[in-house]
Amino acid sequence: MDNWLIWLILAVALGVAEIFTLTAAFGVLAGAALVTSGLAAAGLPLPVQLVAFTGISTAGVVLARRAISRLQRRPASRFGVDALIGKPALVTREVTSFDGRIRVDGQEWTARPFDQTQVIPVGATVDVIEITGSTAVVFPGEEPWKSQLH
Repeated sequence: MDNWLIWLILAVALGVAEIFTLTAAFGVLAGAALVTSGLAAAGLPLPVQLVAFTGISTAGVVLARRAISRLQRRPASRFGVDALIGKPALVTREVTSFDGRIRVDGQEWTARPFDQTQVIPVGATVDVIEITGSTAVVFPGEEPWKSQLH
């Protein structure tokens, strides 16, 4: 049997293994075997084929590993109600431990203070600490005009 055919069979076998395992390693090896099959069909001797397969496999694994590590370093995006946590909001109805409303990102939310003894007046700026059900738990933020007085 010709070397190019052996490399081609190996490439197909590794490709099938990749489909079932979903690990990038088998896919890289399948690609290296396919390229080596072409080199064997061009008439290169077996030692050159083995060196080519080794080099292509190594380069492919290194590149795949870099790409995967780059993807894993990205911070997860927050969405939905989790995206509201930490955002400033405007009190539209006095916030007490029993009642209150705020406007955050253009949406009206019921609100309760983080400290149940606090009363936060209308027009105050608050920070959203957490969302519990459909209620925002808030903490009074620093008023922009107060920070300019100090």
